[in-house]
Amino acid sequence: MLSMQSLISVLRWFTFSFFITVMSLAQAGTIESHSFDSPEKEATYKRLIEELRCLVCQNQNIAGSNAELAQDLRRQTYEMVSKGSSRDEVVDFMVTRYGDFVLYQPPFKFKTLLLWFGPPLLLLISLIFLVRQLRKKSTKPELELDKKQRESVRDLLK
Repeated sequence: MLSMQSLISVLRWFTFSFFITVMSLAQAGTIESHSFDSPEKEATYKRLIEELRCLVCQNQNIAGSNAELAQDLRRQTYEMVSKGSSRDEVVDFMVTRYGDFVLYQPPFKFKTLLLWFGPPLLLLISLIFLVRQLRKKSTKPELELDKKQRESVRDLLK
């Protein structure tokens, strides 16, 4: 027969397990299933949802995001691909609606110059600064001692 303490501990374990299970199911979200007329349309859809960025999460594509906006973008992408829109048409629609930020690889244009050249430029500036600092350290002259200071140091060393 179980003691009261054992019964409480079993109930705690059950409650904890139930809570973890419910939380993981809530995190899983809804599973979307789409049917396509052809394997080409399905491949286009999958490639598009991998290429488009979630505007809420920003570091995730819409395929891996559970944000409401990502769900809407997946639905919109599915509808467009199902109706026969090409990959370029879907991308153009998304860029027109949300801007170049929706793409993981933004096009090379004047507006996106900073995106393309910003990181290398920042790295170059940092390297120049580092080299200058290292040169300053190595070119510092050593302290010159006059005769009186040298004699006092000799006396101390004796």
